[in-house]
Amino acid sequence: MKRVGIYLRVSTNGQTTENQRRELEAVAARSGWEIVGIYEDAGISGAKGRDERPGFDRLLKDATARKINMIAAWSVDRLGRSLQHLVGFLTDLRALGCNLYLHQQALDTSTPSGRAMFQMCGVFAEFERGMIRERVNAGLARARAKGTKLGRRPVKSAIEVRIRELKAEGMGILKIGRTVGVGTSVVQRVLKAG
Repeated sequence: MKRVGIYLRVSTNGQTTENQRRELEAVAARSGWEIVGIYEDAGISGAKGRDERPGFDRLLKDATARKINMIAAWSVDRLGRSLQHLVGFLTDLRALGCNLYLHQQALDTSTPSGRAMFQMCGVFAEFERGMIRERVNAGLARARAKGTKLGRRPVKSAIEVRIRELKAEGMGILKIGRTVGVGTSVVQRVLKAG
């Protein structure tokens, strides 16, 4: 009998894992699998590593301890978005004698065709992540081209404020540097930046 660990993940806190859970529990019941545990990471990106996904980490520890011999997940992108991590994950599972079932891809790695398809799905998940990154970068470039300032506003330090005050009072650069305790090049840079 297959001892199954069901892995559920959503990227944002506004989403729910309920649909994934309901479908995977139904598959387990139809297939005669024993559900050993439900492992969930809510509000965590698939790009995060194992150390930042506590549910995923527990799942892999239970697979290593041989508590489960099959992992069921909604889709390949629930497991991760890096091809390298996905292939490493599959290699680890094979070494443990643990198989993988992916509902959306109708994939079962207990078969050779299932293992090959899993690797192909990983390629597309990584491609999708790259496309998202390119769209974000294009949006940032468009905003910069329109003159929008991006990032945090610079914070003026107390030293910078004091340098400007002393200059406004008519003090010279050398004396400002000695008074504040910085070199003249720092004073000149602060005054030039305005």
